[in-house]
Amino acid sequence: MNVEMHKPVVGFSCGDINGIGIELIIKSLSDSRITDVCIPVVFASNKSINFYRKVLPDINFAYQSIKDFSRLNPKQVNVYNCWEEEVQITPGQLTELGGKYALSSLEQATKALKAGHIQALVTAPIHKKNIQSEAFNYSGHTPYLKAFFEVNDVVMLMVASNMRVALVTEHVPVSGIAQNITKANVMGKLKILHASLQKDFGIDKPKIAVLGLNPHAGDEGLIGNEEETILKPALKEARHQNILAFGPYSADAFFARGQHEKFDAVLAMYHDQGLIPFKSLAHGEGVNFTAGLPVVRTSPDHGTAFDIAGKGIADHLSFLEAMYTALDIVNARSRYADMHKNPLRKMSAMIVANAQDEVIKEDTSG
Repeated sequence: MNVEMHKPVVGFSCGDINGIGIELIIKSLSDSRITDVCIPVVFASNKSINFYRKVLPDINFAYQSIKDFSRLNPKQVNVYNCWEEEVQITPGQLTELGGKYALSSLEQATKALKAGHIQALVTAPIHKKNIQSEAFNYSGHTPYLKAFFEVNDVVMLMVASNMRVALVTEHVPVSGIAQNITKANVMGKLKILHASLQKDFGIDKPKIAVLGLNPHAGDEGLIGNEEETILKPALKEARHQNILAFGPYSADAFFARGQHEKFDAVLAMYHDQGLIPFKSLAHGEGVNFTAGLPVVRTSPDHGTAFDIAGKGIADHLSFLEAMYTALDIVNARSRYADMHKNPLRKMSAMIVANAQDEVIKEDTSG
C-alpha cells in the first residue's frame, strides 16, 4: 500500500436528499486540500450529487464514482453509489423518499464503518419523522448507532473549541426527564465521558462539571430532591473510581458566570439544559460527537434546514468542523493506543498529570 492510502478514510452520509446535506458535502469537499489530510467517501449517488452541483455552479466539485472500496482514489473525492435509480429530489420538501434514501446512505455508511473500510463517519442531517420505518425506529442518529454497534450506552457530546457539553438524556419529552435521571444512568454517562476525554481528546485527568436537575440545583431539597438522593451519591461514587466529577451546579448561574471554562466537559441532565448554552456560547461552529462507540462519528449541530435547501446559501462551516473533529479524534485514538503500548510514555504522562493534581483541586474548589 502506498503512503497516500495511509491517510484516514472519512465517510459522509448524505442525510435527507431534500435537505442541505449534499450541498454541505459539496461545499466542504470542494477544496482540493481536503485530500491532503484524508480520503473522502460520500455515500449517495452520482445523480443526487449532480443535482446539487447544478445548484452550486460556481463551485468546482470533481469526484470519482466507485462501487467497491478497492477502487478508492486517495487524491480525489469518492462517491460510493448507494442507489442507481432515478430519484425525484424536491429541495425543502418533507417526503417519504427523502427519508428512504437518507436511511440507505446511513445504512451503507455504517456498514462500511463497522467493516473498517472507513475510519470515521460524518453524518449529514436527517429528518426524524420521515426516516422512521421498521429499519429505523429511533429518535435520531445516536440511538441508531448505539444499537448498530451493540454497545450498552453512548453519550451525546457537543464539542467546540471552548467547551464540551454532554447529556444524560437526549431526545426525551420534558415529562419523562426526571424518571431517566438515576444514579446508574448518571454514573454510566460519567464513565463514558471520562474515558472519551482521555482517549478521544488526549486529556489524562479530565475535570467534569455536573449540572443539577432542578432550579438552583434543588436548594438543598427545597425544590426537588434528585440532587441529594441521586446526583451527590453518583458524584461520590465517581470520585471513588478516580473520576474528577464536581457539582451538582445550578445550571442558570453556571454558564452565566463562565464556570464551564474551568472544566474539560459539562454533563447536563437534559437536551435544552445543555444545548441552549452550548449553541449560545460556543466559539465557532459546534459539532455533535457520539462518545462511547468503538468507531468515530460526528455531525454538524444543526438540522435539515428545509427552509433554505436547494438555494445554495447553506453555511458549511459546522459540517467542515465536524470533519476536522473526526480527524482529530482518529489521530487522538491512535496516539492513545500508542502511548498505552509504550509503558515509558504512559509513566511520563502519569507523572505530569499527578504534578497537576493540586492545581486541579484548587481551580475547582472556588
